[in-house]
Amino acid sequence: MSTPVTTLAAGSPKEPRPAERLLRLGPSIRIRVHRRSVTVGLALLVAIVAIGVVTLGTGDYPISVPDTIDTLLGGGTPIQHFIIDTLRLPRLLTGLLVGAALAVGGALFQSLSRNPLGSPDVVGFNSGAATGALIVLLVLHGSMAAVSLGAILGGVGTALAVYVLAMRRGVSGYRLILVGIGMAAMLESVNSYLLTRSDLNEAQSAAAWLVGSLNGRSWEQVRPVALALVLLLPAAVRVARDLTLLELGDDTARGLGVHAERTRLAAIVVGIGLSAVATASAGPIGFIALAAPQVARRLTRAQGPGVIPAALCGAMLLTASDLAAQRVFAPTQLPVGVATGVVGGLYLAWLLSREWKKGRG
Repeated sequence: MSTPVTTLAAGSPKEPRPAERLLRLGPSIRIRVHRRSVTVGLALLVAIVAIGVVTLGTGDYPISVPDTIDTLLGGGTPIQHFIIDTLRLPRLLTGLLVGAALAVGGALFQSLSRNPLGSPDVVGFNSGAATGALIVLLVLHGSMAAVSLGAILGGVGTALAVYVLAMRRGVSGYRLILVGIGMAAMLESVNSYLLTRSDLNEAQSAAAWLVGSLNGRSWEQVRPVALALVLLLPAAVRVARDLTLLELGDDTARGLGVHAERTRLAAIVVGIGLSAVATASAGPIGFIALAAPQVARRLTRAQGPGVIPAALCGAMLLTASDLAAQRVFAPTQLPVGVATGVVGGLYLAWLLSREWKKGRG
């Protein structure tokens, strides 16, 4: 008895659409474009623009949406220019850039460790940046520029220490996370000791910095993060392609021409560079690096780190959290780290519960 064969005509509504499209940028340059990722990216851009306009127009001196847009385009009154260009726009841009930098760093580390918990704030890199900043602030009594440099050096030093300690015939993702969690616990103890041994006023300033905040940010905080993204985001996109292959396994990736350890080291350098600069600009804001890449990956359903969707998602989450921190308890403005801590804590509890159920299943 013969088995009937069903064929689908071209253009049939039952025929699945390809998930990716090959985009030609020249005779020898081709880029694979994931359709859903493009759609999600555009939606995130629209959300970011909407949140930005609302953020710039709300406050003690409210400005309507048309006036806000007119001021950004060069119109508006002098007082509107002062409020938007001097007070509100630097804070908004710092939030966008810091959120994007943290999310890209988190996406690289999560792909590197093949674990949703593998983000800089979980494995100790942000704690190391905080330790470097506290040493400069409380022990050396340095300026804010020196504090930023101390945060960068502390984050980079911690990353190198974790990488060396996790090295044993290559770097295992789980070993990297376990070593990083242990390093984070030790550094948190150091940070607590520094706070208890310092002057009361200095300790209060340091504690406020440790929460993570965008309050009072100016163009001085915008420029370093913008420069870091300009330099490191293309490198992150490049290394993400090899990390996508590494997620298939080291042997498969090597068979496809990927140098596993070189790719891991490059991902760590780029990820910690972005995370350290972001921490230096706004303090150790928690959970953006953890949650944003996972939210972006679930939205796009694409393989690999997905650094561009993660960057857009991180920028949106941080600016939305900062808007809530400014307006929910107005006129009191909370540090944005409080808002991200609440949202991120709930997300982490859900993630751990999901992983536990998956392990039992």
